[in-house]
Amino acid sequence: MKIKPLADNVVIKAVKAEETTKSGIVLTSSAKEKPQVAEVIAVGPGGMVDGKEISTASIKVGQKVIAAKYAGTDVKIDDEEYTILHIADILGIVE
Repeated sequence: MKIKPLADNVVIKAVKAEETTKSGIVLTSSAKEKPQVAEVIAVGPGGMVDGKEISTASIKVGQKVIAAKYAGTDVKIDDEEYTILHIADILGIVE
């Protein structure tokens, strides 16, 4: 199944977080924070949002991005977890 975002929405998938700290301590799943770095899976076409033209041309599928920590809606499809968020919740592109 594929997700096709509408308007200015972007679908991202979190990049795996580190399982251990630099000093070698293994983190439990409850101790880990939600990763902010994610890979772009799909990008909506943009359009009019609140009377303003929103372009999604600056974000491309496959890019690594930094998203706002608690932004978006988490969904699970085919045992994979994704987040759907507005393009304004993407804070930067990781190069």
